[in-house]
Amino acid sequence: MKKISPKIIIAAIVFLLIWAAAASVAPSTPVSVVLGILLLTVFLFAFEVVGVDVAAVSILVLLGLISTFGVKFGLAKPLVPTSELFSGFSSNAVMSIIAVMIIGAGLDKTGLMGKVAGTILKYAGRTEARVIPAISGSVGFISSFMQNVGAAALFLPVVSRISARTGLAMSRLLMPMGFCAILGGTITMVGSSPLILLNDLILASNKALPAAQQMQTWSLFSVTPVGLALLSTGIAYFVIAGRFVLPGSARDDMTSGTDAMDYYRNLYGLDYALNEVAVPAGSPLIGTVVNAIEQPFRLRVIAMLRGADDLRVGPGGVSRDVTIEAGCVLGLLGAPEKLREFAGKFGLDLREELVAFADTLAPTKAGIAEVVIPPGSSLIGKSARDVWMRKVYGLALVALHRAGKTLREGDGVRDMALQAGDAMVVHTTWDALARLEKDRDFVIITTEYPHEELRPHKVRAALGFFGLTLALILLTDTRLSLALMAGAIGMILAGVLKIEEAYQAVSWKSVFLLASLIPLGLAVETSGTAAWIAQQTLSLLGGTPIWVVQLAIAVLATCFTLVMSNVGATVLLVPLAVNIAIGAGANPAVFALTVALATSNSFFLPTHQVNALIMGPAGYRVADFMRAGGIMSLLFITVLMIMMNLVF
Repeated sequence: MKKISPKIIIAAIVFLLIWAAAASVAPSTPVSVVLGILLLTVFLFAFEVVGVDVAAVSILVLLGLISTFGVKFGLAKPLVPTSELFSGFSSNAVMSIIAVMIIGAGLDKTGLMGKVAGTILKYAGRTEARVIPAISGSVGFISSFMQNVGAAALFLPVVSRISARTGLAMSRLLMPMGFCAILGGTITMVGSSPLILLNDLILASNKALPAAQQMQTWSLFSVTPVGLALLSTGIAYFVIAGRFVLPGSARDDMTSGTDAMDYYRNLYGLDYALNEVAVPAGSPLIGTVVNAIEQPFRLRVIAMLRGADDLRVGPGGVSRDVTIEAGCVLGLLGAPEKLREFAGKFGLDLREELVAFADTLAPTKAGIAEVVIPPGSSLIGKSARDVWMRKVYGLALVALHRAGKTLREGDGVRDMALQAGDAMVVHTTWDALARLEKDRDFVIITTEYPHEELRPHKVRAALGFFGLTLALILLTDTRLSLALMAGAIGMILAGVLKIEEAYQAVSWKSVFLLASLIPLGLAVETSGTAAWIAQQTLSLLGGTPIWVVQLAIAVLATCFTLVMSNVGATVLLVPLAVNIAIGAGANPAVFALTVALATSNSFFLPTHQVNALIMGPAGYRVADFMRAGGIMSLLFITVLMIMMNLVF
């Protein structure tokens, strides 16, 4: 627990006074008690006295104790029945979030998410101003036809890979992605649970209304203009103001690449850079074999792309007898001045950043490593050229350190017979290096590298079960959690993921946060607290213009969805909104739609499933959501009101 600062003590006193004032006018003891618990929850989240997951579980325990010993508090019945206290852990929302995390991990394990990340980088570049719209627009579109938490979970590994390849901090990318996943859920009537539920609530309200006031249900794309405007606003907000409201630096250090190069620079005096060059038609380099250019220019060719499909990297990839063709792209490792000299001599396009090899040579896939030849190695007495080391083992020899002296490309290093104890500095793919850890001819000194075991041969199984999940969600009435869990368990049974990997894929902090807050929402509803707050707020709006009443409903729905489920807030407020609209002479269906849309305005606190999902991986604090989410909430309400009145 944090040290209690004077600021926290003052805030606690203020919250206590607010509760005392509210309790004095509350209609019953249960309402006053629940108001106190609500204020305590907001206080713990806002000031992070303890972690948000610890705070949520503490509130759950407090609810349980008060319900158990409720007689002493003047309660006629428990705030939450004992049988329902831990129901959050088996709720549709929590089981769904567990399943989508597993599904996302399964898709990532096949390498599919890496390809998606590569595609985004290929067209969006590597700057924050271009990457954020690409990621946010993609996830927003996907979440328009599937649950937003599912879309966010699928994009988590994509964002992670993009972060690793560009150096952009996860904290700069995950919040825009998460917020736009929520906003994308407003584009169609199946994009979020409140919108899916809305037509049923309208039909239920119609039963109590006379024929002249019956409401029509909404079609699939009725809400699309409003949703597109909200999504566009979210993307524009982060592009324009992201540098001011997002936590973290605009660019993190590339730890796996930068730190490694610093190490080899200090130890071996190597000052190498990784670049790629494109060979244009007419270049004198065309027709030259790789071996003819490496020693004279002190360069190493570690990757080659000849045509759209002939990518050569790692074992079986580049060899010294490969001919360079027009239009091919070379991945080169060498001193910056040598790279510039080489590109200038042959009229090559020297690119500042990796484009063709952004995926295959990313720090998560390849890098510089240190390998030692042990006594007894079958390679002793043979040179790197003799054994075709780059082609056979995937090791591009950069330098060789022997007896305190470092030899480099241009010093005949590849023609030297290897000796026991030789330390080789090589560029290699991490999967090739992982395989060599079992080879007795080498001792791998570099151990801190990504040991990622991808299973590309399982991509069909992963896509098959993902397609099954989508089909169950979109084409049947299958419960969301069951549909998602079918895909998750299918991936485990098919060997896409091991069960241990499935457990590791779940963010248990998010699970406990959501599961512990669900009973609080139940207490707010069953105690009458929510209805009392709504009635008190709306009773103050008599005689005001219709748009003011509609705005108040939107604000109220926003406030409710911060402390309870958006479904619960929708169920509670839609009947009230319908009755208020009829009394004010407004369209009740539009007011009901306002509620269902406003319950997606969940950016100020990490209580929404999507916000809870991204909080851990990005290291966000509640204050980060308050800063960026507060402005987003205001923009959401502003755009919502404008579009609702323009369209309807």
